[in-house]
Amino acid sequence: MSMENPPPPALIRIPVRIVVLVVVLPVRMVWDVLTAAAHVLDRTVLRPVGRGLAWVFTGAGRGIAWLFTALGRGVGWFFHHAMGRPARWLYRSLLTPVGRGLAWVFTGVGRGLAWVFTGVGRGLARVFTGVGVGLGWLWRGLSVAGIWLAKAVFVWPWVGLWRYVVVPVCRYGIAVPAAWLYRQVLAPLGTGLLFLLEKLVLVPVVALFRYVLIPLLRYGVVVPVLWFDRHVLDPVGRGLGWFFPRVGRGIAVTVAVLARAVFVWPWVGLWRYVLVPLVRYGIVVPLAWLWNRVLVPVGREVRAALAVCWRVAGFVSRAVGRALKWLAWNLVGRPFAWAWTSVVRPAGRWVRDHVWAPARTAAVQAGRAAKEALASARAAVREARRDTWRALVGSVRSSGSGEPDVARARTLGSTANVPGAAPAPEISPRKRG
Repeated sequence: MSMENPPPPALIRIPVRIVVLVVVLPVRMVWDVLTAAAHVLDRTVLRPVGRGLAWVFTGAGRGIAWLFTALGRGVGWFFHHAMGRPARWLYRSLLTPVGRGLAWVFTGVGRGLAWVFTGVGRGLARVFTGVGVGLGWLWRGLSVAGIWLAKAVFVWPWVGLWRYVVVPVCRYGIAVPAAWLYRQVLAPLGTGLLFLLEKLVLVPVVALFRYVLIPLLRYGVVVPVLWFDRHVLDPVGRGLGWFFPRVGRGIAVTVAVLARAVFVWPWVGLWRYVLVPLVRYGIVVPLAWLWNRVLVPVGREVRAALAVCWRVAGFVSRAVGRALKWLAWNLVGRPFAWAWTSVVRPAGRWVRDHVWAPARTAAVQAGRAAKEALASARAAVREARRDTWRALVGSVRSSGSGEPDVARARTLGSTANVPGAAPAPEISPRKRG
């Protein structure tokens, strides 16, 4: 069977495309309407709302940041200028000398106590060292005496008994007589007995074994058995060895042929000549023909029809959309644009020029006035704090003209001055020379 597919006839292609176009056209038009609505919603609603929310949150964030910044600066100024400097003066003028005096006192007391406890500790160490040395010498003497006493009671008597009683008795009472008895009596007696045993017992037994038993076993038993094995058993065994394997092979072949004929060949024939042709020509070949001749061409045509009809539906939907756009522009867009250009824009410009601009200018001026008032209040508070500080500290010296002369200190042009000192004029190195 050939696997090549002929080109499908128009009879299949045209109905498929008509059906697909009828199904696809509404879907494409709905898709285009949803896409256009999403774009319009994004341009007209989502982006402006997002920009407005961003502007609102940005302004609110800046206002909150400005508020917290001003509050933090005020709190910092209060703790730095109103509380920090008096606290530093109190620490430097009062607490530091008191702390140094207490440190000097406690240091002296600690050194004295350390000297006392060091002397006492050294004396006690010397006393306990002498006592320990004496006890050590006493312990050594007692140990030596105890060792000598233990040796005299438990070791030396037993050593003397072993060395001077047991050893001589065992050596000269047992070992020496036993050695003489072995050399002089037992050794000659044993030699004679061994010679008699050899001549009377071993020599006859060896002769009997060599000249009677071995020839009897060799020529009466071994030689007949070997001859019988060589001339009778070996040929019989070879014959049986040749016969039984061939008989076994024949039986095995017969059994194998019978087993195949009963258990294998019927099923092989059933599989090869019944099931395989039935499955091949009854199922596989029709399904392959249906797949190659019907389903594949129809699937290709449906895919091509979907692509073509999607494009055609796009053209139709685009034409409908353009027509609706033209109607919307002529019915709604142009009147709204005329109203925007002729009414809304001039009104907005008038509001911008005659309402918003004066209000903004007034707000800027009010902010500047409030900033200047705050700066004046800060200067007044700073001057009052400086006068109060001078009155409390009293670092005022009388000059020749009767006016108080305040010690000047350079602040390098900063607004923060040293307590009790007025800022000195800045003098450049060129003017000094």
